[in-house]
Amino acid sequence: MHAPVLVINCGSSSIKYALVSDSPDTPRLAGLAERLGSPGARLRGTDSGGETFTRSLPEADPATALEAILGCLEGQHPVAVGHRIVHGGERFTRAVLIDDDVVAAIEATEALAPLHNPANLEGVKATRALFPDLPQVAVFDTAFHQSLPPHAYRYALPEALYRDHGIRRYGFHGTSHAHVSARADALAGIQGGWLTAHLGNGCSTCAVWQGKSRDTSMGLTPLEGLVMGTRSGDVDPGLHAHLARQLGWTLAEIDRVLNRDSGLLGLSGLSNDMRTLEQAAAEGHAGAALAIEVFCYRVAKSLAALSCALPRLDGIVFTGGIGENAPRVRERVVAALPHFGLVLDTATNAATAHGREGRIDAGGPQLWVIPTDEEGRIALETRQLIEERHA
Repeated sequence: MHAPVLVINCGSSSIKYALVSDSPDTPRLAGLAERLGSPGARLRGTDSGGETFTRSLPEADPATALEAILGCLEGQHPVAVGHRIVHGGERFTRAVLIDDDVVAAIEATEALAPLHNPANLEGVKATRALFPDLPQVAVFDTAFHQSLPPHAYRYALPEALYRDHGIRRYGFHGTSHAHVSARADALAGIQGGWLTAHLGNGCSTCAVWQGKSRDTSMGLTPLEGLVMGTRSGDVDPGLHAHLARQLGWTLAEIDRVLNRDSGLLGLSGLSNDMRTLEQAAAEGHAGAALAIEVFCYRVAKSLAALSCALPRLDGIVFTGGIGENAPRVRERVVAALPHFGLVLDTATNAATAHGREGRIDAGGPQLWVIPTDEEGRIALETRQLIEERHA
């Protein structure tokens, strides 16, 4: 199939899009409609000539923004639309063709992803109206992790909470972990055991064995696991009750603090941006230095724990905005795992950033930096499903 797939990632106030061809020689047209619903709404992207543009979209809603996006893609003819859907629950173990039943099933998981799935569905509904004759495909963040065994995905809670309410570990960033682990297999020439670290404003780790997720750091929600930009990651489950009893905080206040005021921002009291923190730490900012130290330690701790899920460790893959562009973070994480026999090539590590792909070890288990491509993975899974349908 030598035709592009339109990838849509619709959030509560933004729409990220990309027109992805299966030919590596065809430039990708991509952009972002942001601040939707506000006077400052705008569309930024790259046109077919490779030029960047910015257009004002005052007060635009998702449907209006999608119409503007399609105007920027005039003359292009996608064969399908691939949608990022954050939560697929236990029903969806792979990409699926969207119909009314699938929409209803996604709506039924809203309690598991109240901030994400309704927004994702806005994009689905708008593009189904705009492209009534094009196949639309849902690609789920959680689907890659549906291969987790019960001992990895079950919480030690009463059976009824799992059976009747679906309370279990689901995992997220599935398209990223799937992409970089498959790429590591190709680069190394093996289908092996990888620990993948997606490190950005949102962070998660994953143990991948022969192309399948065996365990991951995120759980029922994306809050579980690593320290992130503004999310706390793992805390004592009793913290919620303690804050309610001792400080009188409401559930909404607790949720806001753990998701929006914690992580790197909360620890440093300065920023959730690793670049800002590294500069501040170099200038003697104690909070920034502590935030980086906690972040790196928790990444290493998670990778060490997830290694239990692998019969054999072939290497570690770093990806995401921090994973790809912060050599010092990678160095700290590797240094915290001396018993793994990792040997970092410090010169190669320091030179690998800004979208570069490369192997950064000097022997022992492999260390890779592989830029993630979630839009490319969504397009791939969409294209594969459409090809299966026509086979």
